[in-house]
Amino acid sequence: MAEQASKDEPTGIAVFTPSPIYTVTIEDEGDDCEVHFHAGGQGFWVARMAVLLDERATLCGPFAGESGRVLRVLMQAEGVRVRATAASRPNGGYVHDRRGGERREIAETRSPDLSRHETDDLYNAALTTGLSAKVTVLTGPRQPSVIKPDVYRRLASDLSSNGVLVVADLSGDALAALEGGVDLLKVSHVELVEGGFSKDERPASLAAAAAVFLERGIRNVIVSRAEDPALLFLDGRTYELHALKLHPADHRGAGDSMTAASAVGLARGWPIERAVRLGGAAGALNVTRHGLATGDRRDIEALLDRIELRSVAR
Repeated sequence: MAEQASKDEPTGIAVFTPSPIYTVTIEDEGDDCEVHFHAGGQGFWVARMAVLLDERATLCGPFAGESGRVLRVLMQAEGVRVRATAASRPNGGYVHDRRGGERREIAETRSPDLSRHETDDLYNAALTTGLSAKVTVLTGPRQPSVIKPDVYRRLASDLSSNGVLVVADLSGDALAALEGGVDLLKVSHVELVEGGFSKDERPASLAAAAAVFLERGIRNVIVSRAEDPALLFLDGRTYELHALKLHPADHRGAGDSMTAASAVGLARGWPIERAVRLGGAAGALNVTRHGLATGDRRDIEALLDRIELRSVAR
């Protein structure tokens, strides 16, 4: 059964994900070991960060089988509301062993490819949930075959034309399918190069790739560049985002934190420049932590004034 957000508690952030996953990690604990069970996937990590920033978040995704039932409980335990649709196969995920200090994969199961009817059900759930939200975040599939890329184009267009702010964090075919309807697109420099959108990692090449998306009608673009300042193309101006230089414990999850916090800033009604600075603060703090898209609202907001946007001549 699908779960609807209650009318007296409106969703601030709706998150679309075709690939919710589980993660199991085995770690050393003295003479013993610990086994950690977590919900995962880009969509969940974005939703969790929104919740950590005190925004109501509803995740729309397919759930099935034992793994799907466990996932819903894990997500709800972290404050993420779930709008679940059906799938023909259980949710995918992975088991990692970190007892040797390095992450070693023991097992992995694919996320299910969605049928036409399953895709329609997920689309409708995301559309109706998104229409009641301040911002909808579109996150990508775990593997390209999960869902047709055109779903992203249609969903962004339908939500945007009905007054909903849309944030997208996509790569590959899903990114290529966008034709407007997005208020903020976040993409990494690696995804632009590997996807064939940029010929190399030089700022001029990345700016040229961003210009193509802006010409398609996407209003603002963030190009994250790992430890280098992100390039921002906001309301016709170009900036570099300069965050604190911090020793990384784990760089994974910084991009999802940036996306989520930027969406929260927009949901608060902030100007785009301030919203993406909140994203920069969340991403910067996340690299100091073990855990994807984690942190404390007070700590993230304490860094906000230390995140600087510097104008760049175009």
